[in-house]
Parts: sequence; structure tokens; C-alpha cells
Amino acid sequence: MKSLLSIQFLQILSFLTLLFFTFLLSSNPFAATLHRLPFSRAAFALLPLFYYFLITRWPHPVFLLNYACYKPPPHRKCSFLTAESFVRRSGRFSPEAIDFMCNICRKSGLGDETYAPPFIFEKEGVPLLRCAIQEAQEGIFSAIDAVLAKTLIHPLDIDIVIVTCGSFSPSPSLSSLIVNRYNLRTDVKTYNLSGMGCSSGVISLDLAARVLRGSRKVQNALVVITESITLNWYNGDSRPMLVTNCIFRVGCATAMITNDPRRRRVAKMELVDSLRTHHGADDGAYRAAFQEEDDKGNTGISLTKDLIRVAGVNLRQHIKILAPRVLPLSELVRYAYATAAAALSCGEPKKPPVPDFTTAFQHLCIHTGGKAVIENVGRVLKLSPAVTEPARMSLNRFGNTSSSLVLYELAYLEAKRRAKKGDKMWMLAFGTGFKVGSLVWKWLQDSTQELDNPWMDCIHNYPLEPC
Repeated sequence: MKSLLSIQFLQILSFLTLLFFTFLLSSNPFAATLHRLPFSRAAFALLPLFYYFLITRWPHPVFLLNYACYKPPPHRKCSFLTAESFVRRSGRFSPEAIDFMCNICRKSGLGDETYAPPFIFEKEGVPLLRCAIQEAQEGIFSAIDAVLAKTLIHPLDIDIVIVTCGSFSPSPSLSSLIVNRYNLRTDVKTYNLSGMGCSSGVISLDLAARVLRGSRKVQNALVVITESITLNWYNGDSRPMLVTNCIFRVGCATAMITNDPRRRRVAKMELVDSLRTHHGADDGAYRAAFQEEDDKGNTGISLTKDLIRVAGVNLRQHIKILAPRVLPLSELVRYAYATAAAALSCGEPKKPPVPDFTTAFQHLCIHTGGKAVIENVGRVLKLSPAVTEPARMSLNRFGNTSSSLVLYELAYLEAKRRAKKGDKMWMLAFGTGFKVGSLVWKWLQDSTQELDNPWMDCIHNYPLEPC
């Protein structure tokens, strides 16, 4: 609150100072000459108001102070053998379903050190509400404790709490759980996002930025990005629904976002642009990933074979909007020429050209939805294996952690110390509905290896050689 009062005091002081100098200027001979010009007096009178408007209403820069990624304890590691043993002893799957899941796991790109939810390691192995709450609390509390320690933000200085969890919405809400745990202020603003799939991490960060850009009355936003594997576990035999059992793993991340200009010098990055596109008007895109019941009444999320095609088509539409906003002029000219040449060419129609986004970004954190998704994004954007490395290695080490996945990729870049001050980074994620989200960040300092980085004990083993 003290910082807010000081900003308001500076705004008032700036206004009064400008008004004083305007009065002085209006009394000297030079001003007398200016006053003979049409509308000059009105211009001088409006100048202080214009200045006041700029310092109070102009969008404020938004910074990522720091972030934290949850790393479950070692006894929660889920190797291929652990996963196979669980589905066999559960007695809920047919032999055909077990063979299908084993085959998907072998091709998924996941390694043997991903993490599973608590119920997988219990004797009963039943995904109960109690287990889902335990899974949520372990990830959320650990990640929040870490980000508060790194940013030195006191819980009472948090103005906004945004929690996103796609398929778990208990009552009281997860944001209320956080308010209760950390004794936050009574006037804290809380938001709960759900049903947005893997894109909700990018969407929640964008929401925090939009709120912070519009006001100095709120300065610090805590963003919590998690997902519940427990209550999304599928116990039927529908193959499109069984895929989720094979690729999704436990993960949670938090980020502290601020618009306080005094914290720029300690912030990691500044958010310079964002874009969200929604393609749900198309029925194929809307149903590409869909929660429903199978023919036996078991609820699950169906990942259709059309999902990869939908992701590619909608990514192309998304980058058409993003490209003019981020690409350098030379690449824009090349892209425009190639587009015009393709449109005017005779004979068979050619595929629309794709701009080279590596001319705009030094680092990319792309959607880690699965091996096929990463490969398809790489094909659409014409990315080299070196560019998709953070996504492929994150999939191997942590699996598809859903909405928090881009921050695990960010942690990989930092563990490798690849980001330098002034570099730009693109975060790209897809979500159910069908949504595509982008965040463009500018690094304000070189990346560092922090002790709580989830890659610290294994980064020397990566990148892995392609199989």
C-alpha cells in the first residue's frame, strides 16, 4: 500500500509541477508571442491534462519477476514398468486396452522419470476426490512457497490471484484454498479458469498482464498453473480416451507478475506482446479434444485423430495475425513477396509460405502436447531440431504437464543458460475449444541456474540423442 501511495503522490506532484511551469511560460515575452497564435491558450491549458492522462492511463509495462516449477518427490516417479504394473493390477482394463496403452507409451516420447499422482502408488489405486485435493495441494503450495521466497514478495502484497486448472474445480475454489493457506488480504482479487486445456497457462499469464496494464491500484499478480491427473483418469476401453492416461503427468508452476517499474531491474523478462485466437466456430476444431462419456458411461477426454490436423490448420491462421506484429521488416518483405508469388503462380496451387520466426525470436517454448504435436508444429513453422529441443526434452523428462508445460521449457532454457539480456522468446500453446495462445517476452537479464530449477539434477544428461 505504501508503494501505491507513493505513486499517487508522484503523479499529483508531476501534475502540479507541470502546471506551475505552464504558468511561468505563459508570463514571459516568448509566451506572449505564442499566445497571439490561434488556439495557443487552449493548448497550454490542455497540456497539463494531457500529461496527467499519459502518466495515469497509458498501459503500464508488465514484468515476470520470477517463476517456480513443482518437482514431485522421487518416490512419485512413473517409469514405463510402473505404469504398466498399475494398469494390470487395477483390473479395470481389457487386455486389448492394456496393449494399446503400452504401445502408445512406447511411442509417446516420454521417459522413465515423469511423475504420477498419489493414487497410482496407493494399494487401492482409486482416483478419489481426496487424492485429487492432495495432488493439487502438493503442487500448488510447493510452487507458491518457492516463488515467494525468490521474489521476496510478502503474501499481503499480492493484489491478484489467478488459478487455472482445466478439469478440476472443487468447492471452495483453488483460489480460496490459496487465500486461506497464505492469509491473503480481504480485498485480494481472485480468478479461477477452467476448461481451457493446455493453453490456459499462456491465457492466465495474459489475463494477469491485461489487468496489471490497466491500473496502478494493483501491482502484484500471483499466477498458479496446474492440472489434475487424478480425476481425469479414464477407466474404460475407448482408445481416443485411453491416450490421456499415457501422456499426461503431474506438474504445476507459479509466476509472479508485476507492473511496478521499480522492480524492472530485478525482473527476468518483460511481456512485450500477446495474442489469443479462438477457433471454436468450426465443429471439427471444437470437438478435437472433448470430454464426454463412452458407451459404458465412463467419463474421459477424447483426443481424436483429427487433433494434429486441427492444430496445424489453426496454427497457420494464428501466425498470420502474429507475424506482422513480431517479424523484422526484412522478413516481412520476404514473406509478403513469397505470399504474392504463391497466389499469382500458375498451375497447381502452392501451400502458403511460412515466415521464418527465428528471425524474430532467439528462443521458442512450443506446445509439448506429445511427440506428434511437437513434430507437426516443427513442420508447420519449419523449425530445426535445435529449436524444438526444449519441448522434446521437457516431454521426455516431465511428460505432458498440460497448462504448465511452457514454464518447464523455460526452466530448461535457464538450466542451459542459453538466454541473454535482450533476447526475445515466444511461448506458444494450444487448448481445447480450439484455442491458440502466444506470449512474446524480452529478457531483461541473462538466464541463471537457480537451485530450485527442476532440471538441476539432470540437465547434464540433456539433450538426448534422437532414437
